Amino acid sequence: MSPMNILRRHRVAALLGAALIISPVVVSFAQNNAGLSTVAATTQTPVPGITVPNGSFAPVIAVTKPAVVTITSVTKAQAQDEGSPLGGNVPFDQFFQQFFGDQGMPMPKAPPQQQSQRQEALGSGFIVGADGTIVTNNHVVDGASSIKVTLDDGTELPAKLVGHDAKNDLAVLKIKADKPLPTVKWGDSSKLMTGDQVLAIGNPFGIGTTVTAGIVSARGRDLHSGPFDDFIQIDAPINHGNSGGPLVDVNGNVIGINTAIYSPNGGSVGVGFAIPSDQAEKVVAKLMKGGDIEYGYLGVQIQPVTPDVASAIGIDHPGGALVSQVTDGSPAAKAGIETGDVITGFGGQEIKDPKDLSRAVADVSPGARETVNIWRKGKAMQISADVGRNADDQKTASNGNQSRSPSAEQGLRVPSLGLGLTDLTPNIRDQLNLAGNQRGAVVERVNPDKAASAAGIQPGDVIVGVDQTPVKTARQANQAIAEAGKSGKKSVLLLIDRGDAQIFVAVPFASG
Repeated sequence: MSPMNILRRHRVAALLGAALIISPVVVSFAQNNAGLSTVAATTQTPVPGITVPNGSFAPVIAVTKPAVVTITSVTKAQAQDEGSPLGGNVPFDQFFQQFFGDQGMPMPKAPPQQQSQRQEALGSGFIVGADGTIVTNNHVVDGASSIKVTLDDGTELPAKLVGHDAKNDLAVLKIKADKPLPTVKWGDSSKLMTGDQVLAIGNPFGIGTTVTAGIVSARGRDLHSGPFDDFIQIDAPINHGNSGGPLVDVNGNVIGINTAIYSPNGGSVGVGFAIPSDQAEKVVAKLMKGGDIEYGYLGVQIQPVTPDVASAIGIDHPGGALVSQVTDGSPAAKAGIETGDVITGFGGQEIKDPKDLSRAVADVSPGARETVNIWRKGKAMQISADVGRNADDQKTASNGNQSRSPSAEQGLRVPSLGLGLTDLTPNIRDQLNLAGNQRGAVVERVNPDKAASAAGIQPGDVIVGVDQTPVKTARQANQAIAEAGKSGKKSVLLLIDRGDAQIFVAVPFASG
């Protein structure tokens, strides 16, 4: 094959890898689909000035690299539309054009796929047990009909899925080898600091085991991909195929699992994310016992306590998880938790924000009885709750953001906040698809220059409570808001019914 044809093959391979990016700028799992086995042309910016005491990372790599593996899983291919080289994805047609220019080269035409076709997905992993126990990301092996592991020395072995957890995006595999295998040790991610040196190891684009160096860019990143997001952000280049590979410190200990990238072009731009080892090690220990993990369930919708909310409910400083709705028949309802409570502690742990509560509840085994610390109407109290089992369709915390169409009725105005309120009528209930016994004040209009608009109040919202007191009509809501203003409070706390969720919104008077 001529050098030009080889170059063209590599360029096409790079584009097929980039096709995994589904929008111009997204967070993308660092997994390489389409079974790439050719060298991909990518741009990786080296990190200058990274050194270790002896001037080289070679000793660290010599210890860790033999324990890093390549994972190939076989799944059913997804059907694609005909027409575009990549299934009708116009941005990638443009990407091809940017690569090939106007040289008259024919655009590659991929044949339409059938549902029955098989597709290979490529990822990475690392050995934590000499008996062949391997850790990787769940999305690397999710839905696989068969899994193959390639060791650092090139040995290929079939693998069995021992256990997996989609919420934490972790999976444990097992292979049988004729000798003890090299392993890596878990490190302590809680001691990581921004600026610490790290190495990312994996098989990007299927070109072979690759090591890249960088630093910890940030801690505690929430990508909104699951209830347990607490990612380490790094600038060590990682790409598709690196998913499941280890992130190690300068001592060769695993302090993270490379999982996702943020990229405008499908390649590394120095923004990668890894699951912290402290989180992963606990989950892996459970998965090694086989099967799935059961998570605790409380049954509340929660939201942060902002400074405005804290002022409205009389808490000295923001913190905790504000309960905006309690699910009927849930463990929270049975325990006596109420809408408007602020959960400040759970099971002996301090709850600083909703994410803390989600993790604390999820970590508890279903059936356990735990103590819940609550702030309710100016008083601290303590209750006990029997934690339930979290099914896939249950959430410890969620935020409602659905909107309704505004009504055409006229009603009372609340000038200080910029709201126009009206009573619920049978006609409005039908328009908003509300139950016949629904009570409250409907938001008819929102002044875009006033405080309510800035706080996120929307036409069609139904105000069902003001400062933790229920309201049934627009007049009651208006009077309660006026009283809150006269009392000298800086903000008023509104309980909003929006779609299938209830949320608290604090609206400051000063901005009205």
